[in-house]
Amino acid sequence: MDRDPILLTPGPLTTTLRTKLAMLRDWGSWDSEFNAVTARLRSQLLDIVHGHETHVVVPLQGSGTFSVEAAVATVVPRDGHVLVLDNGAYCKRAFKLTQMMGRRATVLAFSEEEPVSPSALNAKLAEDASITHVVMIHCETGTGVLNPLADVAAVCEQAGRGLIVDAMSSFGAIEIDTRKVRFDALVAASGKCLEGVPGMGFVFLRKAILDRCAGNSQSLAMDLHDQHVYMEKTTQWRFTPPTHVMVALAEAVAQHVEEGGQPARLARYSENCRTLIEGMRALGLKPFLRPEVQAPIIVTFHAPTDPAYDFKRFYAAAKARGFILYPGKLTQVETFRVGCIGAIGSNEMRQAVQAMAEALQEMGVAG
Repeated sequence: MDRDPILLTPGPLTTTLRTKLAMLRDWGSWDSEFNAVTARLRSQLLDIVHGHETHVVVPLQGSGTFSVEAAVATVVPRDGHVLVLDNGAYCKRAFKLTQMMGRRATVLAFSEEEPVSPSALNAKLAEDASITHVVMIHCETGTGVLNPLADVAAVCEQAGRGLIVDAMSSFGAIEIDTRKVRFDALVAASGKCLEGVPGMGFVFLRKAILDRCAGNSQSLAMDLHDQHVYMEKTTQWRFTPPTHVMVALAEAVAQHVEEGGQPARLARYSENCRTLIEGMRALGLKPFLRPEVQAPIIVTFHAPTDPAYDFKRFYAAAKARGFILYPGKLTQVETFRVGCIGAIGSNEMRQAVQAMAEALQEMGVAG
């Protein structure tokens, strides 16, 4: 094979050569040039959500989950009560990490194939006045379902509760506009729809709540309030930053702007998703979700019922043809997932469908 495999996952994902090349230089973590890259990137991230007036953005080392933990620990006081809207695997992770940080947590459960319900949330908040904050996953990548951010945000604002949004798999592609939706914190990461490399998260914090965040976190490294104060004072990270990840993300964001920003990124991913679903239907493979709740980020497909099918063999056969798939995340039915994001277009999606068709044929799976 004359190229690296294409990653059909929700991150890490396939990046451009420009993004890869950005990592070939070594940077001093306290150097003024690197600090200028950090400042420019933070400003560009705020541009994406139109957030300069209302929010700050705080970068953090580690995977996206590090930043979700940091957001909950920083925003929720230690005697707070978090309600997690649960319609998938990553919602369950948010519930677990909230509990492990010593915050009281409650789950409001929904079906995996449906978005969370703003009306059910409204009823729950009316019923339990002790709930201080709501956590919602914007795009639940366990299935690919898109949850209604604007409606959930409106319910939280009207009820006077804080909202923490995990926008890991949506930020940069799905519209998020601080002029239209209010949230206390929104979390995203470098290796998703911005098409950077993994290793860094970032959290948008509402300016109105910043002062109340001081001292909430029980973690030194994950205290976003302290990180923000230090960065504003010195322009530097508190601890050693992921320098190569940072500059790669800065290059990836420059390409995001050149492409046309969030609307253009959404258009490309939507076309990728359409191409994928149409091709897979022709192979007899059906999506798990209804079209109206499917985000153009990752698609969950029902596995073939033919007894000759085995995901590990399917994965290996697709990989041999240059495509990395993603296992299913559901417990009730057997599925697999195919991502639509990354530095790829509809041509690559058609090639991926062909690779999967050949893999199934090699396995002797009936169409």
